[in-house]
Amino acid sequence: MECGSVAEKIVEEKEITIAEAKKILKEGGELDPFQQRSFDYVNKSSKIKASKAKKLVKKLGELFDVAKGDAIQIVNCMPSTVEELRVFFVASKKKIIMTSKLEEILKLLDKHR
Repeated sequence: MECGSVAEKIVEEKEITIAEAKKILKEGGELDPFQQRSFDYVNKSSKIKASKAKKLVKKLGELFDVAKGDAIQIVNCMPSTVEELRVFFVASKKKIIMTSKLEEILKLLDKHR
């Protein structure tokens, strides 16, 4: 990618939460206009701190066998009802989750709000 007169290359690519993106942009120093727009978006959209977001993604995977990509989306949105949470599993068409398990996930999310 060419950015002004400085050539940049992708060093690493990985899925992260909005909260983690906010932390990276915040710690990155002076932002170019595109980065500033990105920061404004993540600043408005982030619902929890980056450290909590990362832990939640890990716990969702370990405790509830949620795929990392799905866990990231759940943490980004922080749903508060079973119906909101169920959308993440229905949309992916990967598995059907019992309501009791969805309620347990919501309790975990509530602890980290």
